Parts: sequence; C-alpha cells; structure tokens
Amino acid sequence: QVQLVESGGGLVQPGGSLRLSCAASGFTLDYYAIGWFRQAPGKEREGVSCIPSSDGSTYYADSVRGRFTISRDNPKNTVYLQMNSLKPEDTAVYYCATGAICFDWSPPREPDFGSWGQGTQVTVSS
Repeated sequence: QVQLVESGGGLVQPGGSLRLSCAASGFTLDYYAIGWFRQAPGKEREGVSCIPSSDGSTYYADSVRGRFTISRDNPKNTVYLQMNSLKPEDTAVYYCATGAICFDWSPPREPDFGSWGQGTQVTVSS
C-alpha cells in the first residue's frame, strides 16, 4: 500500500520548535521531490517548502525562510521539516506530498504533486 504519513505536529508556544516527519511506505521517496504544504483555517493551502529528489536547491516561502529547514533521509525513507522560531501565524495543518521536481525560485504547486499524506496539525499559541 502506497502511503505518506506525517507526524510531529502539536501545540507549541511562540518561539518554540517542532520537527515534522513525512514517512513513506510502499514506495521509495528517493526518486521524488517532496513538498511541504500548509493550510490555515479559512485560507487556501500554500506551498511552504520543497526538496528535490537529488542534488539541487530547496525552496522556502518567504514567510518561513531562515526558520524552517527541509531535509531528507533516504535510508529512512523520510523527509523532515524542522521548524524553529515558530509564530502564531504558522498555525495550520501541514501536509507532505510527492512530486517530480522542485524549483528554488517558485513555490510547489498542488497540481504538480500526486501522493499526499493526511496532514498533521501544528498549533502555535501561548
């Protein structure tokens, strides 16, 4: 069964950190670009970060650049999103998805990403 599962979300105070994981089962993540998206209440889903399948530059939205770091551990078949200095506006459901390519100059676009996880809730609040 092909599946992506996000984990690591939770409630954190402003300024805190979380590390989200995107684990794949039933297929190998090595050959895919992985995008992280988020959807806040009442807002459209937006592309936050993207990492290519092999060498290449990663993408970060302006709102998270310098605070979030995307990485991949191919032996563990997992992609991570390290989130530091969290702000209340980072509150959202975070999703990972597989795609063919990332561009470091453009956010990941939903139509370009095929398999999606179920999402993990991140709440930043005091």
